Amino acid sequence: MTSAKRFTRTKEDFACARCGEEVVGTGYTNHCPACLWSRHVDVNPGDRAEECRGMMEPIGLIIAGKKQRIKYRCTLCHIERVFDTSNNDSADALIELSKKRFV
Repeated sequence: MTSAKRFTRTKEDFACARCGEEVVGTGYTNHCPACLWSRHVDVNPGDRAEECRGMMEPIGLIIAGKKQRIKYRCTLCHIERVFDTSNNDSADALIELSKKRFV
């Protein structure tokens, strides 16, 4: 039997390890709105149980209708994840990301 994925709302402020931006967390924040990079910290969303702690590189933008999602790849363990964009994400960073081709 597999356990259901659980979401834990974890409201945290952080300094982006990539660009240094001071980010005010909402409990749903999972990436830096300035450079779009993230950190591999969760096994299940918000649990902070992942031991890897690698940097998650934004490798592509997925657009489906009005929804935009960012595809990430961990620079250490190479796992890939997809997260929704945020209203406060840098438009310039999203445009640049949309130009990338990912496999």
